[in-house]
Amino acid sequence: MTTSPDAWVYLLRCGDGSLYTGWTTDVTRRVAEHAAGRGGRYTASHLPVALAAALPMADASAARREEARIKRLPRAAKQALVESYELLGAVGVGAGPAIPK
Repeated sequence: MTTSPDAWVYLLRCGDGSLYTGWTTDVTRRVAEHAAGRGGRYTASHLPVALAAALPMADASAARREEARIKRLPRAAKQALVESYELLGAVGVGAGPAIPK
């Protein structure tokens, strides 16, 4: 039996092409909040948003640490992270298929 991760770090692609990073315990709910303009000031002013990556984490503490690490990355590194995530999903391995629907 597989268990669902306790927390997620997610990246959103905003309407202007920027990437937003956050963490949550419920990716589906949080992305819907962002898409409705209720997820935060930044994403509300950069609509529309789409989920670019969702990375499972062991717990909320690990998610907060990973969110902070990703936020410190330069844009090119964040884009590479999203692209590698998309590639893993395309071939059916790793975190890619774990994006909650």
